[in-house]
Amino acid sequence: MTANELARPGRSWLLRLVITFSFAQGAVSMARPAVSYRALALGADQRAVGVITGVYALLPLLVAVPLGRRTDHGRCAPLLVAGVALISGGCALSGLAGSLPAMAAWSGVMGLGHLCFVIGAQSIVARRSAPDERDRNFGHFTIGASLGQLIGPAAAGALISAHGGRMASTSATALLVSGAVAAFSYASLWRLEQRGRPVAGGARERDAAGPPVPVRAILRTRGVPAGIFTSLAVLSATDILTAYLPVIGEDRGIAPGVIGLLLSLRAAATVACRLVMTPMIRWLGRTALLAGSCVLAGVLCGALVLPVPVGALAGMLTGLGFCLGVGQPLSMTTVVQAAPDRARSTALALRLTGNRLGQVAAPAGAGLLAGLAGTAAPFVLLGGLLLVSGGLAARTGEGCSVPVAGGGGRKAVPRGRKQPERDHKRPPRDRKQTGREP
Repeated sequence: MTANELARPGRSWLLRLVITFSFAQGAVSMARPAVSYRALALGADQRAVGVITGVYALLPLLVAVPLGRRTDHGRCAPLLVAGVALISGGCALSGLAGSLPAMAAWSGVMGLGHLCFVIGAQSIVARRSAPDERDRNFGHFTIGASLGQLIGPAAAGALISAHGGRMASTSATALLVSGAVAAFSYASLWRLEQRGRPVAGGARERDAAGPPVPVRAILRTRGVPAGIFTSLAVLSATDILTAYLPVIGEDRGIAPGVIGLLLSLRAAATVACRLVMTPMIRWLGRTALLAGSCVLAGVLCGALVLPVPVGALAGMLTGLGFCLGVGQPLSMTTVVQAAPDRARSTALALRLTGNRLGQVAAPAGAGLLAGLAGTAAPFVLLGGLLLVSGGLAARTGEGCSVPVAGGGGRKAVPRGRKQPERDHKRPPRDRKQTGREP
């Protein structure tokens, strides 16, 4: 993918959405470690830092489904505007906060803003993409997140210094800068949504005005639970890898600078994966690619506990980052295509709810396991989660297929959807053309 490809007529909205997401995600990725350092400078212990970090994920759990319901029956763009405002305000006010309760509150505001932005952005991609373009477009969309995750922590590390008791001021500066970075998102936040709310293929949603689909019905739709669990497992693996790879490095005597480089290598491999998503789908098929990447990621995640040289560790992290790059965009497509048409935003919100639950539960569970069984335990746990998600993806399987954008390959359409009418239901005019009487 190049900027010219995305900027060609009809797709410039996607390029601008990727740019917007890069700024928003970069601000959040920069602010989250800065929040921890700022809390420590204000006298927080490890438990208080955990609570402040958890509020970021917990508060959005209360509003994810209502926001998804609102988006199913309304516009998406207002959520992007509100999300950027909340991210920018939450970052900046965290830098100005002088107490731990205030830090927790503004961390929650930041998490709420990120949730609003992501629900709105994913819903725009779902609405403006034809069925054969969703894998590609979701893959390109998530490049924005990967770029933000690649640049944000490095920028925070460059700004924050603990020398001479300066951490309180430098962490506050990093938070103020992250607020300004989020505000830059507004530069490309224009005309991302079509007023007519077109859906896949250009047709309007026939039942958009129907009654809301119950959450239980959405969760029982074939493909939705597998997509949610896959997303949860992949995000948990990314978060815990970032948190616990330094612990492994400390045990093995690997310098922090080298660990930072290894984590950047993992993020770069994820970006590379999403650049070649479409040809991989044409070659392997959606189900095989999703299931295979989760299984391979599970094996590599478990193998990280082996006492291998740094070069081998770099190779495993590169492969792991590449495999983890598949799960998020394809889980979005899986959930969107499996969910009822008038509940797609709600289904995406449920997927994000699963992500947030994973961000709360996975670090807690990893910390407990690490305390009981050593630093290898979290990686073994994550390997098991990824293997299970691969099995679920394979079990869900492919139903009917439609062409993949840009080639003759096939991709999955969930089995729970009605199949198109067969040739034997053609109108009488077609049967006359074959020599048969109506």
